[in-house]
Amino acid sequence: MFDKDKWLEIFSTLRKNKMRTILTSFSVAWGIFILIILLGSGNGLQNGITNQFQRDATNSMWIYRGQTSMPFRGLKPGRRIKFTNEDYDIVKRDIPEVEAISSRLNIWRQRNLSYKSEYGDYDITSVHKGTKVLENVDILEGRFISDLDVQKSRKVTCISPVVQEALFKKEKPIGKYLKINNVPFLVVGIYEDGNDRDNQRVYIPISTGQKVFTGTNEIQNIAITIPPEMMKESRRVEQDLRSNFAKRHTFSEEDSRAIYINNNLEEFQKFQSLFAGIKMFVWIIGIGTIISGIVGVSNIMIIVVKERTKEIGVRKALGATPRSIIGLVMLESIFITSLAGYFGLVSGVGLLELLAPHLHNDFFSNPSVDISIAIGATLLLIISGTLAGLIPARRAASIKPIEALREE
Repeated sequence: MFDKDKWLEIFSTLRKNKMRTILTSFSVAWGIFILIILLGSGNGLQNGITNQFQRDATNSMWIYRGQTSMPFRGLKPGRRIKFTNEDYDIVKRDIPEVEAISSRLNIWRQRNLSYKSEYGDYDITSVHKGTKVLENVDILEGRFISDLDVQKSRKVTCISPVVQEALFKKEKPIGKYLKINNVPFLVVGIYEDGNDRDNQRVYIPISTGQKVFTGTNEIQNIAITIPPEMMKESRRVEQDLRSNFAKRHTFSEEDSRAIYINNNLEEFQKFQSLFAGIKMFVWIIGIGTIISGIVGVSNIMIIVVKERTKEIGVRKALGATPRSIIGLVMLESIFITSLAGYFGLVSGVGLLELLAPHLHNDFFSNPSVDISIAIGATLLLIISGTLAGLIPARRAASIKPIEALREE
């Protein structure tokens, strides 16, 4: 039941000791404010890094050619490893864990695109169908490069909205021909990539790129995805790939420079473990800050009890029960911690919301705190406030009326 007199007494005590109340409340509010800011910043950093990974498939591996750095079977170091279509075929055939796969050939020397009187300079990337999954691209209109396009070496292309705006202006590009180094290519689709840099590309079938622009069967890299549930086995798959390429190109499996394998699965797991550690560290710092504020509240309440010893003795002499004395002291403690904690919580969340639109970049995004975390922090404060008032409340309840009345 709401006891008006009790609340009036609490407010009267707080008004008499304004500075002490303000400083105590500030220590609690500052603790929860710091916790919310640290958690939000940690989430923002994690979101930014996760977005970086999600621009490509997180369950992907990218295999790049390199140069041998050690002798092997009579062959000298310094040999450049070259990938061909046969490497793509062997990986697709011999690595059973492969889901999506694509090889890639970038056309570096010839990058001129044109449509009617409009011209542009963009990356020309020859790929297989699997690149759609590997690059995590969204198809806005039409379709992506297909297996049939590669098999028949069709002159088709999938472009980004950046290229569409530059060359076609307000025209619809699907079904129209743009020229790549004066060779007509039919636009079959429009894609969008989460990475702005990758929107500077046009995709064409890899077989077409080889026949039209290079005249060889050489490729620059191969990428695959494996099932997400096989993340723990990614290191074994990586080793299988290295062994496969070592046998085919005759280099030592220990030669890390002959080929380079970028295992996104392993890197993603490393970052997940790192952020788990960061979150634990943030919680330790935040809770430590809150505890220091709660200890301050407890100390203040001990001082309050000491100052009011005579008053408490009079209350007990007039029939006040130990329970009512404990309730009064604890209620004051809970009120201070809850109100200050709520203010710190609202201030922290408000600051994150205010700064979020201005802190969005490649490595930091959406620095927010989950509502369940906010509620949990509030409940933690209420429990802490209860504990903070318990010791001084028990001390107050143990005061004997005769001894209290003798206090000067």
